[in-house]
Amino acid sequence: MTDYSNSPELKNSVLGKSTEYVDTYTPSLLFPIARKLNRDALGVSEDNLPFKGQDIWTGYELSWLNSKGKPMVAVATFVFPCQSSHIIESKSFKLYLNSFNQTRFETPDDVHQALSKDLSDAVNAPVIVTLYQADDFNCLPFSALPGECIDDLDIEITSYDIDASSLRHNGDEIVSETLHSHLLKSNCLITSQPDWASVIIRYKGQAICHEALLKYLISFRTHNEFHEQCVERIYCDLMQQLNLEELEVYARYTRRGGLDINPYRSTNQDETPFKVKINRQ
Repeated sequence: MTDYSNSPELKNSVLGKSTEYVDTYTPSLLFPIARKLNRDALGVSEDNLPFKGQDIWTGYELSWLNSKGKPMVAVATFVFPCQSSHIIESKSFKLYLNSFNQTRFETPDDVHQALSKDLSDAVNAPVIVTLYQADDFNCLPFSALPGECIDDLDIEITSYDIDASSLRHNGDEIVSETLHSHLLKSNCLITSQPDWASVIIRYKGQAICHEALLKYLISFRTHNEFHEQCVERIYCDLMQQLNLEELEVYARYTRRGGLDINPYRSTNQDETPFKVKINRQ
């Protein structure tokens, strides 16, 4: 596996460093990281991505002041296309959102416009921002994950090193199947803090051996990569090892610092992520 911890780009990040919180609007707090850092190691060309998809962030701690100085609060979703040249480093995103706390905006639409412009400029692609009122309980309803849960399979784990070659088929039958697991864990690339997720895998092709798939997902347990990078690695490994006709990989990570990150990758341009939110988020 490639180690990016010594990358000059990441060394300039605020991640894992002591920082002061700024509570007045400061767009320059956003720290973009090139997706290319990880995709080169996966053999993925930026000019010809083998997948479509998006990264869906949820911000639970957004607040600002109205024109009279009264605090306003909202929940926000941010949808980043996977074709963007950069992602946003998560701690810088948190610091940026906190910079709204003591800043006056005339209307919520002004907040929306600022968020949309700043994030789109940072990642070099259009970012879709949606604001929800605190009492809008229908905006992010909890729901069960689709498909069959494979977590109860009786398997023995002897290694936590990722080995994509262990993935295998279970016969020659062509199936369309949706599977999910709550046992995905990886670690932050810089700080090694744990990142917990549930992952949904929907595919069409030769049947996948469920036991081998579960062992593969569990093998991320000591692996250090960002959320988006882990999902792209899972997608690429499944496609390369199993030669699937169609594939969707969607991870719902638990929140950290008031943000959750939910990467989705698919073979199909027209597919959109399943509308789910796990109770762990």
